[in-house]
Amino acid sequence: MPIIGSLAGGAAGGFGQRKGGPSVAFDYLVIAGGGGGAAGWGGGGGAGGYRTSFPGGTKIKVSGETTISVGSGGLAGGGPTSSTRGGSSSIGPGFQTTGGGAGSPGNAAPQNGGSGSGGGNSFGTGNEGGYSPPEGNDGGARNGSSNNTAGGGGGGAGAVGGVGNGVQGGFAGAGGAGASSSITGSPVTRAGGGGGGKNRYTGTGGPGGSGGGGNGGGQNGSSSPGQTNTGSGGGSGATHNDNVGGLGGPGIVILRCPSADAPLVTVTPGTNTKTTEPGSGDTICTYTVSGTLKIG
Repeated sequence: MPIIGSLAGGAAGGFGQRKGGPSVAFDYLVIAGGGGGAAGWGGGGGAGGYRTSFPGGTKIKVSGETTISVGSGGLAGGGPTSSTRGGSSSIGPGFQTTGGGAGSPGNAAPQNGGSGSGGGNSFGTGNEGGYSPPEGNDGGARNGSSNNTAGGGGGGAGAVGGVGNGVQGGFAGAGGAGASSSITGSPVTRAGGGGGGKNRYTGTGGPGGSGGGGNGGGQNGSSSPGQTNTGSGGGSGATHNDNVGGLGGPGIVILRCPSADAPLVTVTPGTNTKTTEPGSGDTICTYTVSGTLKIG
């Protein structure tokens, strides 16, 4: 993990460090918003960028008051609306993740992102932010004739998106699997890719990736959105009577610090939470909407 240093909004001295003020070191899980699924037989949305220090990585030290941004999910494609990428999640100005790529319809160019979108003849690439370890994976493309359409799955935090099988009665690509984290005390998988879409009369839509990826549309049903606050991609719509994709899932930011530092930490607004992890007693700050983190 890169060393971020201290973060604080509007503070004087150093990189956002308030002179003489207290600071707290946090483990973090930061996930951007997932990309929206395409209309038609297109690709699933890519998962939002996924970056974490837990366990054993370099922590982020925060002082003063810092803005926490939670990325929105991307819009779904359908009718006059094109799918859009997810929004970035961040801690202050110095630490960010990249929104998931928007699924592309038909033979349109796919989109890169935290995880790349699925597509037709090609796929979007992941880790657009260029981080190490990478924040996500590539999407999937189509394998087969364009006369028998099948979109690829969006990339997930844990795996690439699946390839669509473009044959009569074939299946679209599955969304890439998400990644699991125990930063809140128990393992939770998030940031799955959205499934690709297929012709509703002749094939099966791709399933969403584990961790909340939306299903692609096809003979097995309509598309579905990425799960809220997992940063998962939306599934692609199917052709014939179901030409609408699924929304991308909004992201999340989770911070963890020792219980001794809890009195210094204030989380706002009230939609976000500050809780105690039962096993260790550590303090868990969970941001499901954008807000602030105040130290001192």
